[in-house]
Amino acid sequence: MPVKRKEDKDKIPVKKAKPKEKKVTTFEKVAGKITQFSGSSYAFVTAVVLVLAWVVTGPIFDYSETWQLVINTGTTIITFLMVFIIQHSQNKDTLALQLKLNELIIAVSGASNELVDVEDLREDDLKTLRAHYEKVSVSPMNKNSNLLKKKRKTNSKN
Repeated sequence: MPVKRKEDKDKIPVKKAKPKEKKVTTFEKVAGKITQFSGSSYAFVTAVVLVLAWVVTGPIFDYSETWQLVINTGTTIITFLMVFIIQHSQNKDTLALQLKLNELIIAVSGASNELVDVEDLREDDLKTLRAHYEKVSVSPMNKNSNLLKKKRKTNSKN
């Protein structure tokens, strides 16, 4: 049973949206499997074996233009397709991460709810927000740099 905090009664109740039960598309299944495989050591070994096989067959095909065309065409097609697979995976991961961060912002009392969905702002608005938070932040790095400046002043006096 969740523990209710004193601040909870002041919060506006947020109705949680339940995700619709949707069947995963064939593209998402295939893209997920390709992404998992392409990041594995098996994929690297497979690529090395294919390149070595191509190199070994060079003398057999007398290093012909067709022999060169095979590796060039193959790598071009794979690279072209992987761009879309990787981008799809990145978009999905980014969306999931943003949703998790939004949930944390909403759940933490005292956090600014204005930052929920901040990723939808224009770039210049994001830079303005970053500048604002840099001014108001009290990070250990800022404290340390101020301490270093004070130490340098006292050391230069001695």
